[in-house]
Formats: sequence, C-alpha cells, structure tokens
Amino acid sequence: MLTFIWAEDERHQIGLNGHLPWNLPGDLHHFKELTNGHPIIMGRKTFNGLPQILSGRPHLVLTRNHDLSRQYADYPQAEFVFSISDLQNWVSAHRHENIYVIGGNSVFQALKNQVDCLEQTKIKATFEADTMMTSIDYRNFTLVKKISNQADDYNHFSYDFLTFLRKK
Repeated sequence: MLTFIWAEDERHQIGLNGHLPWNLPGDLHHFKELTNGHPIIMGRKTFNGLPQILSGRPHLVLTRNHDLSRQYADYPQAEFVFSISDLQNWVSAHRHENIYVIGGNSVFQALKNQVDCLEQTKIKATFEADTMMTSIDYRNFTLVKKISNQADDYNHFSYDFLTFLRKK
C-alpha cells in the first residue's frame, strides 16, 4: 500500500526553507509510529532536511545528484533513484509492502495517481512557509478516521490526524 504522510497548516503549507515551519512533537511521534519498519520515499530536499537517516526505515531518495548516492554508499538504509520512471518502477516492484511517501512536492506529484492512503495532519494554525502541498482530489478518497488533538504544553497548536482511503 502506498501512503502519503504529511502535516499541513490551514493554507495547505508544508515547508519553509526545507524544514517544517512548526514544532509539533505529537505529530512527529505519530509519524514515527506509522512509518517505523516501513520504507519511506522522499526527494533530495526532504532527505537533506532530515536531521539524520531515520532509524528503522529504509530510505528511497529521488535525486538527480549522483554524488549524493556516493556520499551515502556506506549506508545500506539509503537507496537512490535518479528519475521519476525509476521511482515508479521501484514502487510497482514493492507494492506488497506498506510504503510511505514523506515529500517533497515532486515526489507527491509523481505518485499522486498511485497513492492508496493519505495520512494527513491538519494543523489548526497558519505559518510562514514557502512550500504548499500538492493538490489532491479528495473526491477519490473516503475519510475513514479522524483523531482530534488539543493544544497543550508540548504541542502549542491544535491538530487533527486524518486518514483517507482511495475509493474502489
């Protein structure tokens, strides 16, 4: 199953300068809980924005930068593809696995017609940002789960976890 997982603010914004524009520990915990043990797919900018290779998750990175693959040659957890076609072939070959796409926009855009599940965190606030989430036609999906979370001492914004499944 191919799943998109992301957080966005009320204006569908997802990033600022290659990083999340907010600090929301509850969302990071949710992300880790869902993705742990499963492959995660991302573009080069998203990969470069990670604090480190995330443990317990094979990383597949879409990039045109062959030097990046040489730089991480000693990391068996990181695999690189160099075209959208190679990315789509990899996804097709691994459809029996739970695969999570974590960004960025070029990867979401390339796979949006193949995605089976959407795991969206909707933050009830707006932030300064420079990146918007790829447009998704929600008419093709059914909301199957919603968990509301209120702001607290650790999470300074209210937010919802929304799970959508593609209609058959």
